[in-house]
Amino acid sequence: MTDRIKKIWEGTLDWTERKLPPGLRLVVGLLLMVFGVFGFMPIFGFWMLPLGVAVAALDVKPLIRRFRGKSHS
Repeated sequence: MTDRIKKIWEGTLDWTERKLPPGLRLVVGLLLMVFGVFGFMPIFGFWMLPLGVAVAALDVKPLIRRFRGKSHS
């Protein structure tokens, strides 16, 4: 079961990185985190919090590297 969850997690992040433009990834990540707070509601879930952090991190890491002066890889 853990391998299946890991595959879904990696697949989702890979899809997000390929299909969403950089600025939109940050917005989607922030929205996932905001809606994750309402995890007690039937439609939303607490699973949205870590996914939102991971999606937003796809955009934040390159920004941090750029501000520190390191090359973007």
